[in-house]
Amino acid sequence: MRNALRMQNGTTALRKFERQRLVASLVERKRLGTQLELIEALAAAGCHVTQATVSRDVRELGILKTQDPLGRTRYSLPSRAGRVDPRELLDTLLAQFGRSAVAAQNLVVIQCEIGSAPAIARALDRLAHPLVVGTLAGDDTCLVISADARDARSLASDLADSLR
Repeated sequence: MRNALRMQNGTTALRKFERQRLVASLVERKRLGTQLELIEALAAAGCHVTQATVSRDVRELGILKTQDPLGRTRYSLPSRAGRVDPRELLDTLLAQFGRSAVAAQNLVVIQCEIGSAPAIARALDRLAHPLVVGTLAGDDTCLVISADARDARSLASDLADSLR
């Protein structure tokens, strides 16, 4: 836990933003309907907190109580209605920061401005493009993995259309 705080008793504690990111992740992935269930899920992830802390995190994150199809109470994250379309975001990033997209076997190598590769990789991951198996980002290069060479060529062509 590189970003954790070391306590006097030798245990570690997550910083607030890390804990809240974990809370949001758990709410998104698990069926949690009470603060006790959330506390237990956090503890299982190695983050031990009080009920007061969870209550504050729920309020600050804007987590809502909703009902699932069976009528059970469940926590849910607030709607992200203002969120940008993933394809639009990728196109914008490539137009602003992309330099080239070249296929090499089942890979596509995207060369871009320094520091922009992680954002491009994240946008590709969020897009859930059918030709993308996964991404790996350096500082100015994004490696996109496709299933085969044909998919890589098609993807490189698609991405190159978005370059400036």
